[in-house]
Amino acid sequence: MLRYLIKIMISAIIITVVSEVSKKTGYIGGLIASLPLTSMLALFWLYNDTKDVDKVAGLSTSILLFVIPSLIFFVVMPLLLKKDMNFYLALAISSGAMVSGYAFFSFILSRFGIKL
Repeated sequence: MLRYLIKIMISAIIITVVSEVSKKTGYIGGLIASLPLTSMLALFWLYNDTKDVDKVAGLSTSILLFVIPSLIFFVVMPLLLKKDMNFYLALAISSGAMVSGYAFFSFILSRFGIKL
């Protein structure tokens, strides 16, 4: 149980730091948010829990492959906001576009025999 609480606290601290720093400077906030901290933590926790390097390598590969369609969100969101769209609607549309990108990318990968 303590292990889960530690994981939650570390994750919450990272999110809080990003949001607080972003209030002062979007550039530094964006830099911190763009770091693969979540991925690194997930890889660390997975290895720490399992000691299985094959699982860690598999997760790392999956993260790499899914970074590409996740970029759709960061293209669509600012475009919609710059067109004065409501934040929540822009967030929903951007999220939908990202999920569609994941589905399309997974389909394309499966055509090349890559199973995730």
